[in-house]
Amino acid sequence: MIRSLVGYATFALVALFAVKVAFKLLGLAVGLFWTLMWFAFVGFVCYLILRLVSPSAADRVQEMIKGKPAA
Repeated sequence: MIRSLVGYATFALVALFAVKVAFKLLGLAVGLFWTLMWFAFVGFVCYLILRLVSPSAADRVQEMIKGKPAA
């Protein structure tokens, strides 16, 4: 009986450790995702301001990013 109790306790500790690691990795992935979304938002706002101030410069930036269109 003690042996099975120790086995269950060991399994519970290993499972608890695995759950902690899994949630930390999930939190890291979610954090990276929202950081990338924030960078994309800031880039969009900068591009929008550039488009309002100087449309030709914004066209050059867009051409540089996307490449020249095929003729």
